[in-house]
Amino acid sequence: MTIHLSQSESQAQKPCNHDYQANCGNCRLNSICLPLALESDDVQQLDDIIQRSKPLQKNQHLYREGDEFQSVFAVRSGTLKAYKTTDDGREQVTGFYFPGEILGMDGISNNTHASSAKALETAAICEIPFTSLEKLSALMPNLQRHFFQLMSHEITEDQQLITLLSKNSADERVAALMLSISTRNARRKLSPTQFRLPMSRVDIGNYLGLTVETVSRVFSRMQKLELLRVDNKEIEILDPQGLRKMANLGN
Repeated sequence: MTIHLSQSESQAQKPCNHDYQANCGNCRLNSICLPLALESDDVQQLDDIIQRSKPLQKNQHLYREGDEFQSVFAVRSGTLKAYKTTDDGREQVTGFYFPGEILGMDGISNNTHASSAKALETAAICEIPFTSLEKLSALMPNLQRHFFQLMSHEITEDQQLITLLSKNSADERVAALMLSISTRNARRKLSPTQFRLPMSRVDIGNYLGLTVETVSRVFSRMQKLELLRVDNKEIEILDPQGLRKMANLGN
């Protein structure tokens, strides 16, 4: 199946620029990343402390569990997954990070990263040294407030995942993840109803506590109910309200 997009949708679906020479002032994600609500002079000060290196390649690590915590990271393009290693050596996916989102905050409390982060596809990253961010935040109340909001959002997401895994059915879990990706796309001014999943079925199952077979069955059921159109990793949400109902999120 081929999904046909309008010209405007095609332009919106274009991947972010991996150019590591970009800056906060011209980044199209600055409205949802750390520069939010900053004055232009303040944005320049923030931009001065941010370090940009060449893009991560697929399966390349940004940091590993146990590494010394020195920076937080903003995703500019691509997608990363965070995971912990269980006592028996298995990988437990703990989150997915999309453009405009901040990761690495798990290392703040103990000065070591509590999880690992790996690129699911080519990804451009902005590294923000935490000591510099602390100093800058003390001078810019808006920056400090927004960073606290990002931390709060991270805590809320963790709580939602715990609730998702402890109470919800397989249908509810997969539906909730699809709605989460839809919402995050909308925040980046991309299509909330047509998108490509950057993660594998294995990662989805791992994250949601489901087998790969169960994830595939749920997607098939969603297609039969005409909630989604699924073509491998290409997703089209046909019935957003129906999907919300399946996710038990009400109207």
